[in-house]
Formats: sequence, structure tokens, C-alpha cells
Amino acid sequence: MRLSKDKRDKIAEQILLFLYHSFPKEPFTAEIAREIVRDEEFIKKILLELKDKNLIISVRKNKNGEPFSRRLKWRLSSQVYDIYKSKQ
Repeated sequence: MRLSKDKRDKIAEQILLFLYHSFPKEPFTAEIAREIVRDEEFIKKILLELKDKNLIISVRKNKNGEPFSRRLKWRLSSQVYDIYKSKQ
């Protein structure tokens, strides 16, 4: 099943909004997928697209500076966070 570009954009907006509301917490991909009620691989694909557009940043290390083995956390880039903050 293929989704139209409009639907993919709306899902990306939902992801960005979820990341804004969960700030300063940095959720894992699985948490985002659970919240948006979508497949993890599909959400990961959209997250990587958003990363390529410099809208979000992947966090690859935990608080102690040790890299995650297979998981990624996500957060909004500072520019996008400021834009969302000014609109609220």
C-alpha cells in the first residue's frame, strides 16, 4: 500500500509535533512509532527523511557518552524548536 505525499507529510508533521511536546526527552524510534500508531520501519524511513532535511537530529550516544548499539533517539533541531516555540 502506497501513501500519497500529502499523507506522508501529515505523518511527518505529527512526528515533529510529538518531538516538540516531548522536549527535552529524546524518544527512541519505537516510542515515536507507538505514539503515532504506525510501523516502526515506516516511521524510521520518515525520520531519516526529516534528518536529511535538517529538521531533526539523531542522538547516537547515551548520557554517559557510550554509543547505542542498534537504537536511535531523536530530537528537533534547535532551529525547528525555536520556530515551533514562537508559534505557540
